[in-house]
Amino acid sequence: MSHIKYDRHGMIDMTVGEYLAAAARANPDHPAVKYTDRDYERTYKQFDEECDRVAKGLLSMGIKKGDHVAIWATNYPEWLLTLFSTAKIGAVLVTVNTAYKVFEAEYLLRQSDTKALVMIDGYKDSNYVDIMNEICPELASAAPGELKSRRLPFLKHVIFVGEDTPAGMYNFRDLFTMAKKISNAELRAAKAALSPHDVTNMQYTSGTTGFPKGVMLTHYNILNNGRSIGDAMKFTPDDRLCICVPFFHCFGLVLAVMASLTHTVSMVPVDYYRPKKVMDAIESEGCTAVHGVPTMFIGMLEHPDFDKYTFKNMRTGIMAGSVCPEKVMRDVVEKMHMRHITSVYGQTESSPGCTQTTTDDPLELRVTTVGRRYSNVETKIVDPETGRELGPGEVGEFVTRGYHVMKGYYKMPEATAQAIDRDGWLHTGDLAAVDENGYYRITGRLRDMIIRGGENIYPKEIEDFLYTNPKISDVQVVGVPSEQYGEEICACIILKEGETLTEDEVKAFVNKSMAKHKTPSYVLFMDTFPMTASGKIQKFRLKDRAAELLGLSDKTHTHTA
Repeated sequence: MSHIKYDRHGMIDMTVGEYLAAAARANPDHPAVKYTDRDYERTYKQFDEECDRVAKGLLSMGIKKGDHVAIWATNYPEWLLTLFSTAKIGAVLVTVNTAYKVFEAEYLLRQSDTKALVMIDGYKDSNYVDIMNEICPELASAAPGELKSRRLPFLKHVIFVGEDTPAGMYNFRDLFTMAKKISNAELRAAKAALSPHDVTNMQYTSGTTGFPKGVMLTHYNILNNGRSIGDAMKFTPDDRLCICVPFFHCFGLVLAVMASLTHTVSMVPVDYYRPKKVMDAIESEGCTAVHGVPTMFIGMLEHPDFDKYTFKNMRTGIMAGSVCPEKVMRDVVEKMHMRHITSVYGQTESSPGCTQTTTDDPLELRVTTVGRRYSNVETKIVDPETGRELGPGEVGEFVTRGYHVMKGYYKMPEATAQAIDRDGWLHTGDLAAVDENGYYRITGRLRDMIIRGGENIYPKEIEDFLYTNPKISDVQVVGVPSEQYGEEICACIILKEGETLTEDEVKAFVNKSMAKHKTPSYVLFMDTFPMTASGKIQKFRLKDRAAELLGLSDKTHTHTA
């Protein structure tokens, strides 16, 4: 697009709001967003104009550059409107995990210094209205915009998405009315005061360990990362991406929305993941791509109605978010016609992508690796103890440096210094190896590694093998305490519907094809795994649950050298 500005490194040098406006000028009538379960369909021009109106509404409310605006909702149209309108005026969008309840929501809203909150009524077993009234009992008697909360002193505005607006809150529609008080010149002035290197987004790490931390990401971070992701997928304006991963997570916000924006792709969001709903949207809109974590693809592949869908336009997409089982990748290529599916490796702190396979990579590499590093990004494997760079094939910690690394954790300088070293390398805590051609393979988390009697065991290797058993739907391998060995292997298994398998059969299956020390000492059959709302399996909780079920919680957990 001729309107796009680049810096001397060839990187997009614009804010997210500027980029949307440029896309709208270049492709005004191209479909931008279409929902299949509600009356919301906009071209790029219509969507950009609507975001301008919401931006004016926020300015009228007193939201200015640097203020924090949180959003607590599933993939509603208002989520996208809030994302782009805050970016246009320099407010920082704080994304809230849809599964949060009172304790987590209060922590995030307080720690982030949120001034305005956009929210729906709730999701699954979280009633957001009740939660906010519990955290802010002053809300019910406050006039909209005049909240004075003891527990959340920064929060002034609560904006409700939906009908029957609760007491003390604005309705999202009020933003359009309030917008009329702000002139075009005032909006232009707000836009002109911004830099691509300003923080535009704060995403809280999923909190699989410790308190969640607010990752500060800039316009430059997420726009350029989205561009690299879309390039690897060969995205064009002919593509239509079904988005069923949550917007609040980097997977939705960057791998989906920013990759779509930078390639003028049409977005087909689904409010929240349900296998049938996603397959309906793919079919009715002729989608060419869909993103998901492995469990989402498993849910579609195993759905009783799967064979009723043709997936005839499907071409590409991303499987990421947790380690991707080779068998699931191959099934998706074969049965969903996603012959150009790719995998991305990264984390929120790196905006999030670091490496990716491309549509040109042979299938073998796309199902067994996470590809090569993006341009303008540095990556290497180091010894976690000494920091020494390791050679091809050696397993160590994946570290990365470049434009994509976060500005830091909000108000957490010590945690930032632990994550990003003096030389600017982000330490991911992930174990990986790289081959002679620069293709990376993720082998697990540093803390997931099982040390059994001095043997280093990488759970992913055993998981990948167990996935080849036709009776197994999902599997996670964790370490559980052992007095004799320090740790032992436990395989936690979800069986396919109607299948049966015994502990001894699982052990024999592994023992026949893998080294004896990789055979699980324990096998647990489960119905579900503990997960974050973004679909990541919480291994630390699974480890605790397994140890508890096996009566090993009080055993020593000392590693044997």
